[in-house]
Amino acid sequence: MSARPLMQRLARWHIWLGWAVGVPFLLWTASGLFMAARPIEEVRGEDLRAAAVPVAADGLIFPRIAGPIAKVTLIGQPRQPVWVVTGSDSIPRRYAARTGAPLGEVSEAEARAIVAATFTGKARLTGILRLTAAQAPLDLRRPRPSWQASYADGTHLYIDAGTGEVLALRTQWWRVYDFMWGLHIMDLQTREDTSHPILILFAVFALVGSLFGTVLLFRRRKARR
Repeated sequence: MSARPLMQRLARWHIWLGWAVGVPFLLWTASGLFMAARPIEEVRGEDLRAAAVPVAADGLIFPRIAGPIAKVTLIGQPRQPVWVVTGSDSIPRRYAARTGAPLGEVSEAEARAIVAATFTGKARLTGILRLTAAQAPLDLRRPRPSWQASYADGTHLYIDAGTGEVLALRTQWWRVYDFMWGLHIMDLQTREDTSHPILILFAVFALVGSLFGTVLLFRRRKARR
């Protein structure tokens, strides 16, 4: 096959591949530009979250736990410091750090106290809602029962209903960023799968189309000379 018919065929394939990956290219570029335009610290709302309060080590009593322990965390909470102990069943449970006594689920009053001690923004708290693990919204990203605190600026603060831990702080910008990330990886359902057939297929099309375009570019430069 002579060089000219081959170049014509490459040009035709390049055009068809351009049509196939045109929309993905636009989505990748627009979403990438949006995600790069705002500092990630601002998107995460790091300035809206208070730093963890150190817990004095004196007087701490570790609870009596039956069975193996997978993880232990000491957390300072407004009413008292607590141990969060995760056993072999992967369920975290909290205990009073000064007595070792088991504690029940976080009440609404406790959740409000934790929210007030955590959120440092100026927006007004508009409501607090108890959610089950099955009701966990997409922006929480964890199948845990929680208290969702909503603020006037669109920020959501999630408190674990079982342990009182701060699970997540999601700003309005975070949710838009999350949507753009879903577009970028072509996964709007979970927004976490970065290796699926559709993304890989379009990426291969884009690579092949770019290679064809590069070959055609040098061929045209040679023809002009």
